[in-house]
Amino acid sequence: MAADHNPISKLHTQFAEQNNAQMERQKRKKQRLMRRLVLLSVFVAILIGTFTTFHLKQRHLQAEKRTELAEMKKEYAAVQKKGKELKQERDLLKDEDYVLEIARTNYFFSKKGELIFKIPDEKPSY
Repeated sequence: MAADHNPISKLHTQFAEQNNAQMERQKRKKQRLMRRLVLLSVFVAILIGTFTTFHLKQRHLQAEKRTELAEMKKEYAAVQKKGKELKQERDLLKDEDYVLEIARTNYFFSKKGELIFKIPDEKPSY
């Protein structure tokens, strides 16, 4: 009840009213500034979050690509090695003696009057 009764009365002069109006304008101006700053802060936070997510995805993608590149390099080296082996085999197949040797060992090709006996590589179990 004591709070309802204020012993100090307000002045109702033109200066007081202008001063009150100016204080209200400054208060509204400060509120608009705070709203803008909050909005700007939210916008900046969203941008930072978006860029961070994008950056992390790119790093993950780059790591995957590096792994894939390493695997492809290994595969390329294996293909190169296989190609060299095939070229060597091609060169050997041009040699008639080598072809005859393969025919004798793998396909039991024999010369005239020659008998070929196949001896098993495994030892008997008895």
